[in-house]
Amino acid sequence: MNELPEDRHYLRLRHDKIGPIRFTSQRDIARVLERLLRRVRLPVAWSEGFSPHPLLSFSLALPTGAESLAEYVDIRLEQPYEDLKGLVADLTEMAPAGMDFHSAGAWQGSRGSLQEQVTSCTWEMEVVGMSTTAIAERLAAVVNAPALIVSRNRKGKMVTDDIRPAILNLEAATEIPGRPSSQGTTAWIRAELETKERGIRPQELITALDADLLLVRPRRQAQWMEQVEGRCEPLTREGQLPANDVTQGPGGQS
Repeated sequence: MNELPEDRHYLRLRHDKIGPIRFTSQRDIARVLERLLRRVRLPVAWSEGFSPHPLLSFSLALPTGAESLAEYVDIRLEQPYEDLKGLVADLTEMAPAGMDFHSAGAWQGSRGSLQEQVTSCTWEMEVVGMSTTAIAERLAAVVNAPALIVSRNRKGKMVTDDIRPAILNLEAATEIPGRPSSQGTTAWIRAELETKERGIRPQELITALDADLLLVRPRRQAQWMEQVEGRCEPLTREGQLPANDVTQGPGGQS
């Protein structure tokens, strides 16, 4: 991890992406966030040069059409910002429907990029085209299999990968609390998927299970980092940052 000057100030935000806004691309979400930060007058630091831009760093890109309860952005600030609870409330009030902000955490010094530190994601997936019993049997076969070979397009070339090592947890469910089924015969899948090396996306997993399965509204429940203290989220909904390099208490919950 590169060491940064201790006088650099940073802020991490956590927000949802639920409902119709799930069809908004990562680039457009970045534009929305930039406008929100200007409206709340956050002292965001800008790059230098011919075309300056706000110094924002996002967590792993969410596939367009997927929902999330755990989206993050790191923001470099020109100066410390103390009213984290007020910031979270103001951003949620001004944000588009489905982009609710839950917490903020601030620190000073080095911490590394979100994309480099996140190692896995927890997903909930609704699938159509197979009963829960059949899905459970298929998932059990995958869990017990030594390999799961798929063909994927990488940089314009079709390559063959074994995605089994990237599947850290896999189970079927008859229902997910708070998430009613949206289409016909439905089964639910909970999965934890690795993001490093040969990381796997929800659609790739579903296609590998059965090409005839239809994936409906996958939702990212959590992103995970591996720290010395153990596995943790980049920022909890209550505003708690990982233990390392924390210089300010947790932000507020909306």
